[in-house]
Amino acid sequence: MKKIFRKYGVSPVKNISNILAMGVVLIGFHACKDDEVYQKEQYKNVFALISESDNVARKFHNLGEESIGYIAASMGGTNPTDSDVTIILVEDKTLTDQFNRTNYDTDVSKYVRALPVDKYDMESHVFKIPAGQIGGRLPIKIRPDGLSPDSSYFIPLRVDMYSSYEVNHEKSYVLYRVKTKNYYALSDGSTIYNMRAKYREQGSNSELEMPGTKVMHPLTKNSVRIMAGNEAYASDVNTFNRAAIVLTVGEDNKITISSYRNVDVTQVDDDTDFNNTFRIEDDGFKTYKTFLLRYNYVSGSTVVEMKEELRLEFSPEDEIIQ
Repeated sequence: MKKIFRKYGVSPVKNISNILAMGVVLIGFHACKDDEVYQKEQYKNVFALISESDNVARKFHNLGEESIGYIAASMGGTNPTDSDVTIILVEDKTLTDQFNRTNYDTDVSKYVRALPVDKYDMESHVFKIPAGQIGGRLPIKIRPDGLSPDSSYFIPLRVDMYSSYEVNHEKSYVLYRVKTKNYYALSDGSTIYNMRAKYREQGSNSELEMPGTKVMHPLTKNSVRIMAGNEAYASDVNTFNRAAIVLTVGEDNKITISSYRNVDVTQVDDDTDFNNTFRIEDDGFKTYKTFLLRYNYVSGSTVVEMKEELRLEFSPEDEIIQ
C-alpha cells in the first residue's frame, strides 16, 4: 500500500484522509440525489386500476338477480390533485389471451373465457377520479344466471386514454372476473360442508358410518351441486358429469334431489331423520346451514343407499354485511 501511495507523491495517512473526505462528499451527493428522486416519486400523482397482483379483480355475484360490480381506480401521491382525471377504458381481448398463455400455456381446458355479452352491461367506458379525491369507479351490471361454476369468465379492460397526471403502466389494465354464489355456496370451490353419513350397499345388512367433507358449488339461486355418496371429488367436468347430483331447495325448504348429468339417483322421502330438508341450526354457540338427505344412487353395478347430513358453520352477521 505504501509503495502505491508514494508513487503518487503523497503520504499514506494524508491520502487516506483525502479519500475518506471525498467519499463522504460523494455519499452525501448521491444521498441528496436519491432523496430528490424519492421526493419526486413520493409527491407524484399516479393512478392505477385496482386489482390483485395478477391484475385480476375477482367479484362474487348472486345468482338469480342482476347486481353491480365496479372497476375502480386509485390515485397515489402525497399532494392532493387539483383537477379531475377522466379515464377512458376499452375492452381488449388480447389481455385474456395473454393471461391464458402465461398461466396455462397449451392446456386449453383451463383457459379463461370471455364473459358472454348478454351477461353484462356497461353504460359507459368513461369515469373520473374527481379533483382532490383518491379514487373513482365505473359500474358494470352483471347477470350471472347460466354461468358454469366450472369455468372462469373475464371482462378484459385497459386504459385507452386519460386526461391528466400519469398512469401506472403495470396497473393500466384489469381482468374483471365474475364469480357466482347463492345462499348455500360459492363457485370457487371453497365451500366445504362437514358430512355425517350412513352408507349401505343395497341388500347388505351392514350400514357403515361415513364421516367426511363435501365440496358444494352453486348452480342457480336455489340449487347446488355435490358428489353423490362417497364418490371421489375432483375439480374436473368429467367427474361431475359422471357422479354429481343436484340439490334444489324449495321455498318450504324441502329438497329435491336429481342427477347433474349421468348418475342414476333416486330420492327417498320416507325417513324421518334424513327427511330431505334444509334448515338453519343454532346450538347457542354456533350457527349452521344444514342439509338432511336420503337417496339411493347407482355406483358401477351397485345400488348405494345414502343417509347424509351436511353442515356448514356460518355467521349470519357476516352474510348481512356481504
